[in-house]
Amino acid sequence: MARPEQVLVLEPQHELKFRGPFTDVVTAALKLTNPTDRNVCFKVKTTAPRRYCVRPNSGVIDSGTSVNVSVMLQPFDYDPNEKSKHKFMVLSMLAPYDMTDTEGVWKEAKPEELMDTKLRCAFEMPLENDSVTEHVALPKSSSLDDGEVKKIMDEHKRQQADVQRLREENKQIRENDGLRKRIATVAAADSYPSSSVVAALATRNEGLSTRAVALCVLFFVIGVIVGKLAL
Repeated sequence: MARPEQVLVLEPQHELKFRGPFTDVVTAALKLTNPTDRNVCFKVKTTAPRRYCVRPNSGVIDSGTSVNVSVMLQPFDYDPNEKSKHKFMVLSMLAPYDMTDTEGVWKEAKPEELMDTKLRCAFEMPLENDSVTEHVALPKSSSLDDGEVKKIMDEHKRQQADVQRLREENKQIRENDGLRKRIATVAAADSYPSSSVVAALATRNEGLSTRAVALCVLFFVIGVIVGKLAL
């Protein structure tokens, strides 16, 4: 059974455009308008959830009102020869009159009650002589104002900095462990004399013992001679 026609009005209708450079977060605005006399529940889904941050990604649009959704593309290495295969889907349904739990409504929804609209994603790089000061200007009536979007972007940058800091600390710990192991190896080697040193000491001791015996024999012979002369 085919799904009913989408009651929400989407702006843009078919494609979300993201304009580079893509070395920082790039935001596209999606406006959802509810022209009906009923409240409408909505969800925004994507085929690449790790690449995008969507705020809000679900909610309820009151009759005759609109919601502006901010779709934030995370930084990545842009390849102009690679076409984007990312897609978004706006899923919606008429809100029950006695609705108390938004998430529960989706779990209990019947397929014939759901409406959806799919949007493609397009990546564009600005011309070299273009002066780009902002990637996207959010509407003044947006659910997220400029300050909130800036907070999200700053938080993302802070998390990236924390990850880099942890990587550096982990690298330093590994280097310190390697240094400690090398020091322990050298110390162990220094605490025990080498075989050549031991052999040299043994030879020296043997030499001293031989000379001591020779001196004792010499003194004994001299003593005997002196004794005979005295007689």
